[in-house]
Amino acid sequence: MDESGSSNKPTLLERLSTLLLREPEDREQLIELLHSAYERNLLDADALSMMEGVILVSEQQVREIMIPRAQMDVIDISQPPEKFIPFVIETAHSRFPVIDGNKDNIIGILLAKDLLRYYAGEEFEVREMLRPAVFVPESKRLNVLLRDFRANRNHIALVVDEYGGVCGMVTIEDVLEQIVGDIEDEYDFDEEEDNIIPDGKGNWRVKAATEIVDFNEALGTSFSDEEYDTVGGLVLKAAGQLPKRGDRIPIDGCTFTVLRADSRRLYSLLVELKAIQGRVENQPVT
Repeated sequence: MDESGSSNKPTLLERLSTLLLREPEDREQLIELLHSAYERNLLDADALSMMEGVILVSEQQVREIMIPRAQMDVIDISQPPEKFIPFVIETAHSRFPVIDGNKDNIIGILLAKDLLRYYAGEEFEVREMLRPAVFVPESKRLNVLLRDFRANRNHIALVVDEYGGVCGMVTIEDVLEQIVGDIEDEYDFDEEEDNIIPDGKGNWRVKAATEIVDFNEALGTSFSDEEYDTVGGLVLKAAGQLPKRGDRIPIDGCTFTVLRADSRRLYSLLVELKAIQGRVENQPVT
């Protein structure tokens, strides 16, 4: 001890500061430091997850999170509004690529809100409503894309391959979800509501976190829960990999279509019951 009676031994805070302030040599060491800070209650779980997401975004390329070309919901300019508006309502997106003939010929982006003019009885010409389409290479890094989105106030971009063909699309929400996790909107499940709800067309919308036991009880199925506890785990096993939005996975008479997912996990699924459809139409949902 010194003359004042205090010890020269560094305090816990000083030791932690030294730990956190030492310069990491690579990303792995940086992540280790973040986890060390979390273990010492300097970061909460949400902050740690977002910091890891930021690091991940700086490493990922657009091709890793894009919506593939085959799964893109588009509008054909040759169709009249009364033809494509039901499709707009059903898919519930806020922006749609507009094509002229095929998906390699994208002529602009239509905002769903602009369709209000059609219902207001105003003179309506789709071509005049289109916003410019932005094209990005599939190799573009997500942190650069996010910066471009913010700078240009753009929310959607079409992804092109090395030959200039459209291979997919990506939105600002897709990028942000890599950092903060799934972003819910008014079409997502309310966390306080039921895990399984009918869509009014004979199918069911199901949270991936729904336990298989509850799923079986509600829909009259008999899936095993020996290997996985949740419907999401069941679908992952059948798919053999993490499926993307729009992927369809048939399992024992049911078809599971991915409604929402990110690069980490599944969130919600559309379930079509075929072989057992007649037995569950009036089954109560829990």
